[in-house]
Amino acid sequence: MAVRAFSALVAGLNSVGTTWIFILMLVVNVDVLSRYLFNAPIQGVAEIVELSIVGIVFLQISDAVRAGRLTRSDGLFQQILKRRPVIGHVMGVVFDLAGAVFFILILQGAVPRLIEAYERGYFAGNEGLFVVPVWPIRLILVIGCIVVALQFALLAWRNVRAVRQLREQPVNSDID
Repeated sequence: MAVRAFSALVAGLNSVGTTWIFILMLVVNVDVLSRYLFNAPIQGVAEIVELSIVGIVFLQISDAVRAGRLTRSDGLFQQILKRRPVIGHVMGVVFDLAGAVFFILILQGAVPRLIEAYERGYFAGNEGLFVVPVWPIRLILVIGCIVVALQFALLAWRNVRAVRQLREQPVNSDID
């Protein structure tokens, strides 16, 4: 049940990121049109895009990990998994645990920056023209790191279970 709820959370974050991309696309297009037609750009579009990229990446990365779409070279890994499944799943455990550790390390650096941005009222943009607080994006980064680290841990656990199952299987003999 918890795995299903977590999967729904990952899918929900991905959906929010996708919706954000669509809205961002509309904002950029309206900005371009208003520049061209009325010589009146929308203030803050550059800042919104800059911050949005970070937010979108961290909203969607856990789904990319879950779906196996995270950038990596799978050719050799898939061959090892096919020919030597125990070794392949052990490699999967190592990869997934390394991914979890990597995002935990990012999280350790992100939490103090989130607190600092919130307490000091950091913003992006130019006062008098357009300002947007930075802490919501840093909060998304923190949430994204937590979720992706948990996703990597879940995948590592699945690989551990696969290794256990493979070791419990009786050895097939080719002698008839």
